[in-house]
Amino acid sequence: VQLQASGGGLVQAGGSLRLSCAASGRTFSNYVVGWFRQAPGKEREFVAAITWNYYTYYSDPVKERFTISRDNAKNMVRLQMNSLKPDDTAVYYCAARATYSEISFAKRYDYWGQGTLVTVSS
Repeated sequence: VQLQASGGGLVQAGGSLRLSCAASGRTFSNYVVGWFRQAPGKEREFVAAITWNYYTYYSDPVKERFTISRDNAKNMVRLQMNSLKPDDTAVYYCAARATYSEISFAKRYDYWGQGTLVTVSS
């Protein structure tokens, strides 16, 4: 599976952005897709994930502000980010995996996109 993340940019605190993850290659609908982020000087952290049957998972810092969705017909996963905060500033990566356990563990993901930068100004 090849993944391409896009949609990052500069936004003021309180604003919104929508990230997209376009997939190609193997049957995308069979994969769990997750979003992770990495801020400067920090480790990569889990943001959200969606399973092949549309169950969603969120980290506590983004719960109720971010929404993950998928469109299997278009091989696309999106991350709608609302009420953005300066702490959300990071490079955001999408990733995919065929298995379900430990869904927030980056090491469990087999395929990664190149990342897209999100900068939230105060």
